[in-house]
Amino acid sequence: MEQTVHNSEPYDFRQYDRIWQRVAPNLEPYPDMTPPAESPPPKTAAALTRQESQLPGAEANPCCMGTEAAEMLDVLTGYIEEEQSDRRYTLALVRQAPSWARQRLRDIAADQAGHARRLMAAYYLITGECYRPSVSTERIYTGRWCPALRERYHAAACNGLNYARSAEDAVDPCLSLLLRELSESSYQHAAQLMQMLERSIQG
Repeated sequence: MEQTVHNSEPYDFRQYDRIWQRVAPNLEPYPDMTPPAESPPPKTAAALTRQESQLPGAEANPCCMGTEAAEMLDVLTGYIEEEQSDRRYTLALVRQAPSWARQRLRDIAADQAGHARRLMAAYYLITGECYRPSVSTERIYTGRWCPALRERYHAAACNGLNYARSAEDAVDPCLSLLLRELSESSYQHAAQLMQMLERSIQG
């Protein structure tokens, strides 16, 4: 008859440790006995609010397009309306332009629409509100080709000058950079219109 032997002596864990060190020295011999790491306490609503306030763009008065830029809101809205008006005149000029000039004028009109959109984006960054430019249904008559080019040249050159002056007056660095870029673009339009005039006079 089979007999069961009960060993009442306690198990020698030191011997087990020595065997474990030879087999797997880099592993924990008693993984189930390792106390779990304490979980960090949950964040309170106040702590979350403080953390969110430190995220970029969450400042009450950001370094760019903030209260300093708000001082020029009337200037921005004036430029938006001016760009919209210039675009309408440029598109009207397309209808009587020679075939070689039409695409260049369409490109200028597209740039002018882009200027207005960039200015409206700046307005939204400053105020958090969308600016709605006025809609004109007035029919535009541009007159003869060369005098119309002359008028549009002066309008573009004056826009470049006005943008440059506003960039110098702007305290906000991001707004100043935007106005300088619009100044350069307007001067480029003036140069393109002058080239069209030169070709028209020579022709």
